[in-house]
Amino acid sequence: MNILLIDDDPNLRKSIRLALETMKHQVTEARDGTQAQELLAHGLYDIAFLDLRLGQEKGMDILLQLLRLAPGLAVVVITAYATIDIAVEAMRRGAVDFLPKPFTPDEIRIALDRVTRLRRLQSHVEDLEERVRTVVPEVDLETQDQTMRHALDIAFRAAPTLATILLRGESGTGKGVLARAIHARSQRAAEPFVTIHCPSLSAELLESELFGHVRGAFTGAVQDTFGKVSAAEGGTLFLDEIGDLPSALQPKLLRLLQDKQYERVGETRTRASDVRILAATNRDLLAAVAAGTFREDLLYRLNMFEIVLPPLRQRQSDLESLVDHLVRFFARQNGKTVSGFTTEAKTALLRYPWPGNVRELRNAIERGVILASESAVGLADLPAQIGEAFPPVSMQLGGAVTLEQLEAEHIRRVLSKTPVLEDAAAILGIDTSTLYRKRKRYGL
Repeated sequence: MNILLIDDDPNLRKSIRLALETMKHQVTEARDGTQAQELLAHGLYDIAFLDLRLGQEKGMDILLQLLRLAPGLAVVVITAYATIDIAVEAMRRGAVDFLPKPFTPDEIRIALDRVTRLRRLQSHVEDLEERVRTVVPEVDLETQDQTMRHALDIAFRAAPTLATILLRGESGTGKGVLARAIHARSQRAAEPFVTIHCPSLSAELLESELFGHVRGAFTGAVQDTFGKVSAAEGGTLFLDEIGDLPSALQPKLLRLLQDKQYERVGETRTRASDVRILAATNRDLLAAVAAGTFREDLLYRLNMFEIVLPPLRQRQSDLESLVDHLVRFFARQNGKTVSGFTTEAKTALLRYPWPGNVRELRNAIERGVILASESAVGLADLPAQIGEAFPPVSMQLGGAVTLEQLEAEHIRRVLSKTPVLEDAAAILGIDTSTLYRKRKRYGL
């Protein structure tokens, strides 16, 4: 490895250099922070050994300057004034290891081995992330839809802050995808992004999953568990389907939001937490507050920024580009030569109301690509409901089409061009409750 050795003691530099060169590493010496920064500006180094006492310079400040110049540099701090507090502070500021003076060549070798293992682990994580990108459809947040553009604009303007954000929308509209995008654009992007699904467990198990528990807290608690809040420390905790959070847990979540404090199940010790909260729901939380199933003060804490994602049926301008994007992705993933759709299949895809939103669209196109025997996905390759919902018949007045088919097609087209049900009902000349029943009847 190419190593930068920063120490103001020439004799110590010489002895460390000899030890490192014996291990077949290349060593460059710097007597102070200024020289070290000049060397970093003109060369690449794998590791730096940094003395915390460099004359009048403060090693902790130099550590930050080195990492700003070379973010991937592994810094091993060395000092004759070793204390636990100094070690913790050095690691907090970005050092990867800490060696108290005096140290032996074997201790240097062990430190280098730890750095090597860390590099391998980072490389392995990057490889896994690349594999995930080839398995999961790429996140495409480009949109022509004005409502979606407005939602993304608010989300990304709030992303760099510590603000709590509540994402609302039907199932499958991409709330989880947007939560990850917000995290990636935040100052916590390098820290964990942890998801907890609120409807997945009973209230007791969900509390343990969220906050952790101590051994013996309940039957089956055979060891201490830290929980998702601890796992997300310094990063983002995403609470999916927050509207299903049990009432007993709501005041505890409110305390976490207000005071950044919590207790593990079965423990009296109060713990501090540094997590940013994002939440998502497909429920009307104001209605839940009115029904007494959701705390009003918790809602106001959660929706500092409330972002509503429109359903796919209201994003007609995006639908064709999403369809084309997904067919290319799944063709590449499955090694197929599929390049598009038959006219009949494409028409059905663009006319279908997509009650399951983007999630349903992805599943349908993946199925179509897998089943396609030609270079184009046909209608028979798609799920049956896509062709059945709107059969390919002429919709001209006086054509061979039933009144129900005409009504269903007309309502679908009006819905696709209006942002809210009230507007669509006004255009159709019916009340909202009647429109709701017709939507349910026609699967819109």
